Amino acid sequence: MTGNYNTFRQQLASAAEDDYRQFIMKGIPSDRPFIGVRIPKLRQIVSQIPAPKYSDFLRITPMAFEEVVARGMIICRLPYKEALAQFDSQIHYIDDWCACDTFCSELRKIIKRHQSEFFEAKLDNLLSSQQEFATRAGLVILKCSYLEPDYLNIIFDRIESLASREEYYIRMAIAWLVAECFIKFPEETLYYLKVSHLPKWTFNKAISKICDSYRVEKDTKEILKTLRK
Repeated sequence: MTGNYNTFRQQLASAAEDDYRQFIMKGIPSDRPFIGVRIPKLRQIVSQIPAPKYSDFLRITPMAFEEVVARGMIICRLPYKEALAQFDSQIHYIDDWCACDTFCSELRKIIKRHQSEFFEAKLDNLLSSQQEFATRAGLVILKCSYLEPDYLNIIFDRIESLASREEYYIRMAIAWLVAECFIKFPEETLYYLKVSHLPKWTFNKAISKICDSYRVEKDTKEILKTLRK
């Protein structure tokens, strides 16, 4: 087991790019060391791990940023019930926005056929967590896997419940989620914005993110700008 994981670490070291490592260190605040492996290459390395070895790899405590991300990728290759059993441990290891968002994006294929069950089993707990990145994970999962008519009012309700949170990565995730809601459901989201209790910073950041999108018409952007607090 250890030898196999050591081989994995050697592969990461071989794929490292020092310039890229220096670049991501500036944009991803984390206490973990960075190796400097690009996400597509990391995904390729993970794809070479034999499925029978997944459980062995998941027992190893990840040290570097890339190991945390790779661990999340492995979990998303598991059958749903096994992935669910490993979910909380992965959230525990996440301490930066990139590992968080990469894992949440990869989870889409796991959640797709289990939306209701996953929401009840994990999502509500994340959204009520006092941990910044656990809550961010809940918001990003909503964006990635629940932007559908049946969940839209639930999303607005959960956003409202988090409106007073002051952590930067939660506020950014709320703004991002609201922007994606607007792009897909403009009328409903515009109404929500008009009645929401989002604080000034989060509200204005959501407007900015909507206006940054090429999927929103220029005239609509001008109207939205008038709503800024």
